[in-house]
Amino acid sequence: MNGEFVNWDDAKVHVLSHGLHYGTGVFEGIRAYETPDGPAVFRHREHLDRLLKSAELYYLDIPYSVEELREATNDLIRRNGLSSCYIRPLAFRGYGEMGLFAKGSPVEVTIATWTWGAYLGEESKLKGVRAKVSSWRRIAPSGLIPHAKASGQYLNSILAKTESANAGYDEAILLDDRGMVCEGSGENIFVVRDGEILTPGHTASILDGVSRKSVIQVAQDLGFTVVERDISRSELYLAEEIFLTGTAAELVPVREIDDHAITCPGEVTRAIQAKYEDALHGRAPEYAEWLDPVGEPSKVAS
Repeated sequence: MNGEFVNWDDAKVHVLSHGLHYGTGVFEGIRAYETPDGPAVFRHREHLDRLLKSAELYYLDIPYSVEELREATNDLIRRNGLSSCYIRPLAFRGYGEMGLFAKGSPVEVTIATWTWGAYLGEESKLKGVRAKVSSWRRIAPSGLIPHAKASGQYLNSILAKTESANAGYDEAILLDDRGMVCEGSGENIFVVRDGEILTPGHTASILDGVSRKSVIQVAQDLGFTVVERDISRSELYLAEEIFLTGTAAELVPVREIDDHAITCPGEVTRAIQAKYEDALHGRAPEYAEWLDPVGEPSKVAS
């Protein structure tokens, strides 16, 4: 926290922290994986670069560089003795003053690491998930900044996720304000149809996921055609395959949307998922540059 290592139970913030009241914070979700050469963080610099860009968009001055955050994260993983883990860097306005314009509130920076399995469950990566098109629309760029991974914006995702869970589904699919497919509550979406892999482009108010970029490259390297374009809701029901991507969820096939059955997992999804898993775990030399070696875990806890 703010450049110091603290014990888990001592990681506390003031109840009048600005970010707690107004959602003024940005964060990242990152993973470290066990590889043949030891633990390594997947696309570490890309995630941290996006963190700093998100902070800039919301006028949060993070007093650390990408390299300083990277070194602190790797040190934290070593101190915690973790061979694989989830990583959550967070920057938010802390305790200083209340009110909407609170430049006097300091920017606090924290990084936490812990063991966390696949967000939608390990079985979801094999059997797929049931999804529901949400009645809630994805935030529009006219009101907020979809390209920033900002804390307060996730209320939008929480509404959609809660609605789908209460209706008995595993995940929600959000449309944008034009009624076009946007993304899952915490994942980007891909649709296989007529020999192409379709995914919404930036005009659909998506968060440009690091996993999304990685999967697009893997798919293209495998010889698949990836097209970024608007996708209508009805195309989801006509899809041959659908899968979701995200750091927390990894790559998850969808077996059903609004009670319409989808082939799961399809051949295209299986091929991309297998190669992507190899990339995550250091079994694909062509993607070795995506992995940032942590070094040998130590026995020192933090």
